[in-house]
Amino acid sequence: MSDLNRGIMKFEGADKPFLVAISAFLVLGAIIGLIIWALNAAYTIS
Repeated sequence: MSDLNRGIMKFEGADKPFLVAISAFLVLGAIIGLIIWALNAAYTIS
């Protein structure tokens, strides 16, 4: 059993590279979106 199949990820295939890549893309996209939103809120760019 992979270490990634433990804890809250208790389903088979939780450590597939495809699923890990999608999760990383979603998390990083959300972080980048929040940074862009914060910059737009702090500095009015026209």
